[in-house]
Amino acid sequence: MVPTTYYLILSAILFALGVIGVLVRRNVLIIFMSVEMMLNAVNLTFAALSKHFLSLNGQVFMLMAMVVAAAEVAVGLAIVMTVVRHRDTTNIEDVNLLKG
Repeated sequence: MVPTTYYLILSAILFALGVIGVLVRRNVLIIFMSVEMMLNAVNLTFAALSKHFLSLNGQVFMLMAMVVAAAEVAVGLAIVMTVVRHRDTTNIEDVNLLKG
């Protein structure tokens, strides 16, 4: 039986890698993948604590986080496709659609 601490440590490592990916990378697709990694780290935490405390609350929150992740992917990819159509790039520094 694997202790809950190991799951929480793995979740913290995954979340830290996601934060580093968001802060360092400039490609929109890599940033979206990093955000998904952070959401999966949170889901792992919810699942581990749900098992540890023998409660279904963590699994319900995990389901909600999965719904948010699916919506984020749908909206994010639609935005990326629109930007690529108009600018032919996925680099954050080259996209300045909000500037007048």
